[in-house]
Amino acid sequence: MGLSRVERVIPGTRWLRGYTGQFVVADLIAGVTVGLTVLPQGLAYATLAGLEPQYGLYSAFIGGVVYALLGGCREVTIGPTALLSLMTSRHTGYGGDSGPQLAILLCFLSGVVELLMAVLRLGALVDLISLPVTVGFTSATALIIGASQLKALLGIRGGSGSGFASTVRTVIERIQEARVADSILGVTSIAVLLALRKLKDFKTPPDATRSRKTIGLVCWLVATARNALVVLVTSFIAFYFDQHGKRPFILTGTVKSGIPDFQMPPFSTVFPTGGGPNGTSPVPVGFTGMLEELGASIALVPIIAVLGNVAISKAFGGSGINPTRELVALSLSNICGSFFSSFPVTGSFSRSAVNHASGVKTPIGGIYTGALVLLALGVLTPYFQYIPKAALSAVIISAVIFMIEYEVIRPLWRCNKRELIPGAVTFVLSLILGVELGLLAGVLTDLAFVVYRTARPMLTVTVASTALGTQYILIRPNHSLIYFPAVEWVRNVTSKAIKQHGNIPVVFDCRLVNEFDYTAATGLQMLRQELEKKKIPLIIYGSSNDVRKLLQETLKSSLLEVTNDDELEILLQEISTPEGGKHELREVVTPLLAPERTPPIAETAEEP
Repeated sequence: MGLSRVERVIPGTRWLRGYTGQFVVADLIAGVTVGLTVLPQGLAYATLAGLEPQYGLYSAFIGGVVYALLGGCREVTIGPTALLSLMTSRHTGYGGDSGPQLAILLCFLSGVVELLMAVLRLGALVDLISLPVTVGFTSATALIIGASQLKALLGIRGGSGSGFASTVRTVIERIQEARVADSILGVTSIAVLLALRKLKDFKTPPDATRSRKTIGLVCWLVATARNALVVLVTSFIAFYFDQHGKRPFILTGTVKSGIPDFQMPPFSTVFPTGGGPNGTSPVPVGFTGMLEELGASIALVPIIAVLGNVAISKAFGGSGINPTRELVALSLSNICGSFFSSFPVTGSFSRSAVNHASGVKTPIGGIYTGALVLLALGVLTPYFQYIPKAALSAVIISAVIFMIEYEVIRPLWRCNKRELIPGAVTFVLSLILGVELGLLAGVLTDLAFVVYRTARPMLTVTVASTALGTQYILIRPNHSLIYFPAVEWVRNVTSKAIKQHGNIPVVFDCRLVNEFDYTAATGLQMLRQELEKKKIPLIIYGSSNDVRKLLQETLKSSLLEVTNDDELEILLQEISTPEGGKHELREVVTPLLAPERTPPIAETAEEP
């Protein structure tokens, strides 16, 4: 059955076809389970972004609804993440209303950039970010996020440095100001969260008894809802002390209740007293000024969001996922979210994994998650003020610990040490200079290696002989492309081979080469002229039709070309026969024999 017009316009509606009561129950369970995870995470990530806690909940409900209508992977959950929260925090430090306004505008602009990427089909740009660079970036980000939460975890009041090193240094210098109650609560919460996380490894065999299956289900529920449980228990403890007139912990404080107003994203703001460039009075800032403040984040935040969302979609949805559709769903999640005071959002791997483990059947589960968040905004926000900040910091730290992907170092060290360099550059510079410059440096390092491999292609140089004993130098490129940066490299390698093995014919093996550019072909012509002065023939072996056409146009009548070993042996025999003390260089344009077989060339010696 083909898609209806509505299903083509709103792809998510196809999930309603055959949507049974069993699917409703499964999606409801998964949606509520994910909601119990996103509630404490949303509050914590808003704090990480430098915003009031309710903004985390504002960012957690609209994305699920939009993705349910437009997305193609049932497991993906859209909402705030630690990485995007950290990147947003770089622009929320001026105080007043400027922080939320800059974050909301960044959300809107991120959606616009993502939509533009979808229209231009630029989703493949994320392929420029290799796995080592991604690992270095996420690992550095995890350390930066963890360091940023140390102050709240230990109950240290006041500001701290903006970078990783300055933050750690500030915490160490002010460690004597740490509050004992907050420190104990924070460290204990981390230990409990990590211990509860291990419960998900409890496996129940298919033939287990009913009681054991029940125990397994309880363990899974506790492990899945561990963040909510820890926040709930610590909030009860703080509430108990508050009722007795004591406040041993630093609390989250009042969280604004109610659904956010539907309004346009802000296109102007005011930096409050002490926050503007002159540091003395409020400074009105227009749209251009806000763009200048957001700077590179306007491009970098959507790229990181797309990278994460595509990775999650591929992990759970496989090859059937349409990248353009995912881009559209993510972009509209951000654009629509900005009208409800959201900061930038993307797919969350941890919550998507919870969604998958909960047995979700369709993306409609995201709608149930959004409904639970809205219920919390309307009913539970008065109680959020009792959540200890140390508990929220523990939630963030216990989540980002597993973003440090140290396990890839060992296989890379054993197989390809060169790939460790871009990852190391990204990791170190992200910690020192910031995640934006670190990621850019890693990508540029990777591209530099790509350019280097293009400029210095691997060339196998051997001395081979035909069946009749005629020796020749065989130069075999191991790359399929020979472009202009490699011209001098090929000429130098050939010259060194002639100096080492003598003035014998040179055979350039093009069987693996699919593409030459004009500059490289011209360089080959110059090489042929140099060899001609030494009475050394240059033979092109096994070129494709496109390469042969370009070489014929460039080398003109001097092209000696063969397609198999039989032709090569005949040609070498002819040009090695002296006539008047000179070699005869005969043009071979049309193959002498039909290229029915291409047996391997006998190699007699290989250059060390």
